[in-house]
Amino acid sequence: MIQTVHLTKKYGSFTALDDLNMEIEAGSVFGFVGQNGAGKSTTFQILATLMAPTFGTAFIDGTDVCENPKEVRRKIGYMPDFFGVYDQFRADEYLDFYGASYGITTKERKVLIPQLLELVNLSHKKDSYVDLLSRGMKQRLCLARSLIHDPKVLILDEPASGLDPRARIEMRGILKELKSMGKTIIISSHILPELAEMCDEIGVIDHGSLKARGTVKEIQKQLQATRLIEVQVADALDISTRFFEDQAFVSDLQVKENKIEFLFTGNEDNQIELLRKAVAQHLSIISFNHVESNIEDVFMEITKGVEDN
Repeated sequence: MIQTVHLTKKYGSFTALDDLNMEIEAGSVFGFVGQNGAGKSTTFQILATLMAPTFGTAFIDGTDVCENPKEVRRKIGYMPDFFGVYDQFRADEYLDFYGASYGITTKERKVLIPQLLELVNLSHKKDSYVDLLSRGMKQRLCLARSLIHDPKVLILDEPASGLDPRARIEMRGILKELKSMGKTIIISSHILPELAEMCDEIGVIDHGSLKARGTVKEIQKQLQATRLIEVQVADALDISTRFFEDQAFVSDLQVKENKIEFLFTGNEDNQIELLRKAVAQHLSIISFNHVESNIEDVFMEITKGVEDN
């Protein structure tokens, strides 16, 4: 449904987007993760036909964003990270204005607008002026605006930015509902755990390049060259600590209460051998576990050291 082909954007000698190639299947939710300036908004603006790439192109449902921008705009709903609202409009008037702009008839709008307000939990605010709505309500109203013409694809740039926890939960619920309706969604956010929960796949972008892509589990497996191991012992903590400190592939060992944590750079066979040696030494091991990285750990590992470049 969404495809980028060698997508590149340059500003003089600065490369904002560097040869981005990816495909997003219809009906899926794809999360774009990256620091500020990583290339997320640049990608979204090109997909939304608001910016031309320097090289390459992108396709929405088979339509080239550069060659047929008008057709693409009929297929997408775009929600930028900063959006304008007309403060003197009531919520229903705001949607009515955009519906008319898309050529939706008055009769159709009378049916459609209440449905959209219900979808984004704003039915009770239909007569409220936009400038009196909370930030979370304005975000949801903007999402309803992007849905007014029933697009196949939603491009949502930081839709949860600046929202309080309750508003973020509400937004997440709405996005799940949209996914169940068959919408293809590409979404960027710094709220990494929430992206992991709602997205089928995530992509980590840094310095304009896609560094990793897949499900959270798949990306975690890509980082298994270094594993965090946690060992819990019943007694003789000092003896166990000295044992693990002296072993190959072990580094950055720390002791926390009756647990020993360390980074292990060996493979699975090396890890099994380490455990066998510990048992042979009669260490009082209660548990020996590989601690999986959460999505924030994954992000930090993939982008580690970029500030030094």
